[in-house]
Amino acid sequence: MLKDSPLYSIAFNKCPRCHQGDFFVTKSAFSRRFDEMHTDCPHCGEPLTPEPGFYWGAMFVSYAFYTIYTLLTFFVFVQWLKVDLDYYLIGLTPTLVLLTPYFFRLARRSWLTIFTSYDPNKQRVQIKNT
Repeated sequence: MLKDSPLYSIAFNKCPRCHQGDFFVTKSAFSRRFDEMHTDCPHCGEPLTPEPGFYWGAMFVSYAFYTIYTLLTFFVFVQWLKVDLDYYLIGLTPTLVLLTPYFFRLARRSWLTIFTSYDPNKQRVQIKNT
């Protein structure tokens, strides 16, 4: 995957501005602290929470990911593999619960990437005390 692509930061938990610093504090989406984000990029200093309530829109992106996942698994298991619909729904529910941290993180990274462009020359801003 090209490092210049916006998909790079979404896929690899990186800052959408510099593609260097980590977006979330922990690497794994399946830890107790899956929702802890850096307030600013550790590498370039880009604010990862631009304004209060910014990630409210990520909720809709997350909904889209759940919908796509549900439709894809439905067509694979029910339509193509001919699994009974009841068994599919019984298996789908815990799967969606287990994927919640992953979709949460993916939606937040996607939402911020929509509004932030990649700048490989972005340097950390140092504030001098006078």
